[in-house]
Amino acid sequence: MDIQTASALHRLRLISVPEALSFPALLIFGSLLSRVSDIDYLMMPLGILHGILFVIYAIFLLDVWNKAKWPLKKVALFFVLALLPFGGLYGDKLLKRDEADSVVAAARAREAAGA
Repeated sequence: MDIQTASALHRLRLISVPEALSFPALLIFGSLLSRVSDIDYLMMPLGILHGILFVIYAIFLLDVWNKAKWPLKKVALFFVLALLPFGGLYGDKLLKRDEADSVVAAARAREAAGA
């Protein structure tokens, strides 16, 4: 793997945790808040924020799929994890391992090219 692949994996990791927490933290909290109080104007901005995070996650996932040449099953797994509340936290754990492997592989390739 090259440094671009490691960078794409790192970007996906950076967005996976906020996206994973946005569903339960923002949408469920906002929904509960709107039901017990008169604050129902929060749902639209919270929903938009969650949607933006999900779209960014999907774009970064497609970028990783393109650069890392992941099989479709692995991409589908990460997509499904993004749909589940807190699923992205497990995805982050998996991505951490892949990112570390890609950084090591990129460093070895750089050393081999320089030697």
